[in-house]
Amino acid sequence: MLLKDKVAIVTGAAEGIGAGVAEVFAEQGARVYLGDIAKEAVEARAASIRGKGAQAFGHLMDVTRTDQVQAVVSAAMDRYGRIDILINNAGIYPRQPFLEMTEQQWDQMQDVNAKSMFRTCRAVTPHMVAQRSGHIVNISSVTFFLGTVNLVHYVASKGAVVGFSRSLARELGTHNIHVNCITPGAIETFGEAAIGVTQEQINEMIGMQTLKRRLHPKDIANVCLFLSSELSSGMTGQTLNVDAGWVMH
Repeated sequence: MLLKDKVAIVTGAAEGIGAGVAEVFAEQGARVYLGDIAKEAVEARAASIRGKGAQAFGHLMDVTRTDQVQAVVSAAMDRYGRIDILINNAGIYPRQPFLEMTEQQWDQMQDVNAKSMFRTCRAVTPHMVAQRSGHIVNISSVTFFLGTVNLVHYVASKGAVVGFSRSLARELGTHNIHVNCITPGAIETFGEAAIGVTQEQINEMIGMQTLKRRLHPKDIANVCLFLSSELSSGMTGQTLNVDAGWVMH
């Protein structure tokens, strides 16, 4: 098991990529703390993982609330005395034309998608510094490389994630803390369906990919596993693009 007895926190873990990460990590022996704004759903997800014999705990976590972030960190520290992995996955992606965008919509996007990573990392990194080890993986988006209409606020927030990850890696490297970033492509999730992505749009996206198949949460989860284990011990400050060959750089 690549993560045996490691303690991991995963945000946005009730559904989609976050749930996929939590499940893969649990299979690899991690003790997983799942945080999400959907309290009942995240508790059910954690219970499902425990039902398979793993250790998982579901917590209410609104990543715009410092107190809720700190509560999950404290729960992990109180139980296990360490935090080895942080996966910053929580995010929102409502569409909005720029000419109709309000300042409130802009601010909410930055608060959830970018400032939340400051909150979680600020709560977790002192413990990683004290133990002189840790892995942080921040989830950005392939749209950072593409630019996407009706998502100016989203793409800006995801660009901030890339820059944040690089600079944080520089600062924390002397403490043996790895900070990396993933830019997922079009992932088949419940959230995608909820915002009304059509089959025509899906076919168009697949057409732009080199691998002609849908990507699933486990495709991202497996790369999170790589970046959270000794398999990537020589890597930090990097952005890995997992998009079935849509963008190449």
